[in-house]
Amino acid sequence: MTPVTLALYKGPGIFPGSHLIRFWTKSRYSHCELAVGDQCFSSSLMDGGVRQKSISLTSDKWDLIPLPWANAADVILHFNLTKYQPYDWWALIGSQIFNRRSEVSGAAFCSEWCAAALGLPNPETYSPQTLGDHCDYLNKRS
Repeated sequence: MTPVTLALYKGPGIFPGSHLIRFWTKSRYSHCELAVGDQCFSSSLMDGGVRQKSISLTSDKWDLIPLPWANAADVILHFNLTKYQPYDWWALIGSQIFNRRSEVSGAAFCSEWCAAALGLPNPETYSPQTLGDHCDYLNKRS
């Protein structure tokens, strides 16, 4: 079985929103990815939405959380169903800033996409930090 890893970005942000995300969520993380093998999957503002990409997950820029309970086939299936969907600014603003569930069909922000690919409930409510915390919790329970 191919392992799945949650990658949380702690490196320097290259767009102004990175600092805002970190400040607002009181977190050191501004982005997250699901790594399956040597490929990363997420919804990325820089890349225009949902995509697959090879990323060097070095420890100076990323914290990695192995997800032994996650199914790589489910992540790949979710990607195939959502690839090229746009980045979901409205849900990001609504859920993370105004604490309102404002999911937009056919779009996702990074932690929303990752949580949905993992089959977690209410994926639009997660920030990179809360997704990492929830995955740590699930790891301890399994």
